[in-house]
Amino acid sequence: MNISYLFLLGLLVAFVGVIPPGLLNMTAAKISLKQGYTRAFMFSLGACMTVGLQTYLAVVFAKYLSQYLDVIEILKWVALVVFLLISSYFFILAKREVAVQEVDASKSKKSCFFQGLFMSSLNIFPIPYQAYVVTALVTVNWIYLDNLSIGAYVAGVISGTFVAFYVYIMFFERIKNSKISSQKRMNQTIAFITAAVAVITLIDLLIAL
Repeated sequence: MNISYLFLLGLLVAFVGVIPPGLLNMTAAKISLKQGYTRAFMFSLGACMTVGLQTYLAVVFAKYLSQYLDVIEILKWVALVVFLLISSYFFILAKREVAVQEVDASKSKKSCFFQGLFMSSLNIFPIPYQAYVVTALVTVNWIYLDNLSIGAYVAGVISGTFVAFYVYIMFFERIKNSKISSQKRMNQTIAFITAAVAVITLIDLLIAL
């Protein structure tokens, strides 16, 4: 199967999944506004590495997850709790006046990279999302689960995720002088988004009962 095709397929699937407002892309934009492009890109790189690993696991377990839907339901309950906790954290943070301190650039870059790794690991939605997508693609023979195809698809997903982050970073850079870019409003926005995702997840779980 054409490697370029699989790469572009993974890029498109990831971009569609990441481009809606969410915790990670909003955080990347916030870091860009407060600390600059470089640290935002380091955060995005760390997040993309985790997404790549999550996608690989989703591909490997795609057939298993499609046969045992209870696993996906458990992941949704875990995600619900995680997003409620994250939402609460940012609501509390939005009430505080946080002073921006100057820190060593090299240390900050490493910190942002690992922050991206950690925050992305809390977001487990790429696993069921990619598992669903890959299962569907396998069903219509658009992708095969050989090592080369998996590698090309995962590389595309990493690239698509980074492109989506880049779009957010550049967009918020253009409106950095508006009220929405203030640290308090950014925290509030992230809190509302994660709370909305938690509510949607809860409704989905209740409907499935």
